[in-house]
Amino acid sequence: MRAYAALADRILAVSGLRDDPSSRTALVGFDFECLAASSLRPEQVFAGTVDAGLQRSTDTGTTWSESGSFDDRVTAVTVSPHDPDTVWVGTEPSAVYRSTDGGESWARRGDLTELPSAGEWSFPPRPHTHHVRWISVDTQDPETLYVAIEAGAFLRSTDGGETWEPHQEGARRDNHTLATHPDAPGRVYTAAGDGYAESEDRGETWQYPQSGLDHGYVWGLAVDPADPDRVVVSAADGARSAHTPSRAAAYLYRRTADGGWEQAMDGYPDPEGTVRAVLAAGERAGEFAALTNRGLYWSADGAQSWSRVDVKWPETNLVGRGFAVVG
Repeated sequence: MRAYAALADRILAVSGLRDDPSSRTALVGFDFECLAASSLRPEQVFAGTVDAGLQRSTDTGTTWSESGSFDDRVTAVTVSPHDPDTVWVGTEPSAVYRSTDGGESWARRGDLTELPSAGEWSFPPRPHTHHVRWISVDTQDPETLYVAIEAGAFLRSTDGGETWEPHQEGARRDNHTLATHPDAPGRVYTAAGDGYAESEDRGETWQYPQSGLDHGYVWGLAVDPADPDRVVVSAADGARSAHTPSRAAAYLYRRTADGGWEQAMDGYPDPEGTVRAVLAAGERAGEFAALTNRGLYWSADGAQSWSRVDVKWPETNLVGRGFAVVG
């Protein structure tokens, strides 16, 4: 079991997550935005950057090369759960691209900005623009995509991005992380700045389970590979307490048996000074990992308890930008 972690200025490759962990710096020298890898091809990893396009490694992060020619900021990247050769990229300004040959070539899909709500999209730190924060592929249908626009919309395509459906009524608007699950067909999960939400019908209608979730700015999201009802999120009171180390106060929550939430902080760092975690699920039941500015944390009991992964970690207070756990 290994992981790839994108921090602000470097990619770390971590091996032996369950036992005897070790880490190495796989790539430095870029301003990273996002990261993706898949257990279907664990040696392949993609990292999006602010001004150096999409970086790709096919040998577990030992060597890297630029994938495509992206002039815009690469803000999201996803490997299809159906085929490791199919990779999706989102950019700022908001656009979606697809590769069907493992990142050798790319094609832009339908124009998102033609949608009626596009004139209202705006990212507060850079209000003149907006971006694709997350892309999730439906686990049953490789042509159905769910896209988070930060900030302004939840979008869906059922034809591989050729056309896009408008923001659905009731969907969150400040979506950060999306997820689907093979054992819950049609279900979509979202962690958003305006709260957590779930859909059971591919985004047509939404429910908002909030009981016990005392912090409404939700960022990280992971779902147990063996149980679609076991969900972990990271959350804070607002954007500053989520992202700014000097002002941070971020928490972890786990879903309870009755569908509510409880804090999942046993063995996890004190919230003060800890930014929102980027989360990932492992491959076995109950396995979760959390990437924070305090280091990397692992749980094997459904997020009831956590332990710090004992690997060499940067001394600087770096915020996690992207994270993937693979076999």
